[in-house]
Amino acid sequence: MDATPSVRLPADDDSGIPDQPPAPGQIGSRTFVWGSQTFVMGVVNVTPDSFSGDGLLSRAGHGLEDPVAAAVRQAQLMAAEGADLLDIGGESTRPGHASVTTADEIGRVVPVVRAIRDALPEMPISIDTTKDEVAHAALDAGADLLNDIWGTSESSVMSRIAAERGVPIVLMHNRAEARYRSLVAEVMADLQRACERAMSAGVPWESLIIDPGIGFGKTAEQNLEILRDLSLFSALGRPILVGTSRKSTIGKVLDLPADQRLEGTLATTSLAVASGVDVVRVHDVQANVRVARMADAVVRGSWSDPGRA
Repeated sequence: MDATPSVRLPADDDSGIPDQPPAPGQIGSRTFVWGSQTFVMGVVNVTPDSFSGDGLLSRAGHGLEDPVAAAVRQAQLMAAEGADLLDIGGESTRPGHASVTTADEIGRVVPVVRAIRDALPEMPISIDTTKDEVAHAALDAGADLLNDIWGTSESSVMSRIAAERGVPIVLMHNRAEARYRSLVAEVMADLQRACERAMSAGVPWESLIIDPGIGFGKTAEQNLEILRDLSLFSALGRPILVGTSRKSTIGKVLDLPADQRLEGTLATTSLAVASGVDVVRVHDVQANVRVARMADAVVRGSWSDPGRA
């Protein structure tokens, strides 16, 4: 005799398991139809110490270029290469990075956000910060999306700002220590709780994007396990953003420095598309756009031959 109880859902009830992509979401002036393709987010680092070696302030420190002009030029190039949105950050998140005061971070990112908004009025702009004053200042300057690398912390400050300002928010998974008993299950549970806290703070369900946090609070082996099981995160019912670009896990696997990790990044982008990821956050836009479009054509059948009637 089967000892497992069996129940039926009411005829008008939902199973709770998503059977289709999340409803389209609005970021700035653009509507993102989730599930139609994998979108590409270009990274603009207004820092002197980015782990990836692309910090615009390091060039300015050598007298090479004004950082605001360099950021606009980089943003325009990324747009021309096919970037769907841009993520601007003024504080490095690499291990051992130098902390930045609120005033300094505002001084770095606000002129860049404002200048990129003027140069690319239709481009959705994300601000990558953990500071409430920076978030407000960047939104005032024209940003459309908050990217919170501590999205699974107990604090709801960034979510309250997103709710108050009527903008979507990326909730990224992070932990102070890489300690887990059941890695994927715990990361998913942390993200689910983060979504619940954000909604309690007033953020609509449709305005939430989740990020499993590759490279944050995880070992290289754990990062690989998350990448292996990316498709499971669709069960949370929210668009998924993944950032692997040039990260140390790729460097450890391939034994390569940050400036030689393009092929490794492209491999993870292709795997992310196959897993149903909605956004990839990258430094090398053109190559990643090409890989994402090719993978989309295979996985989602999103290609049609313009030469055929």
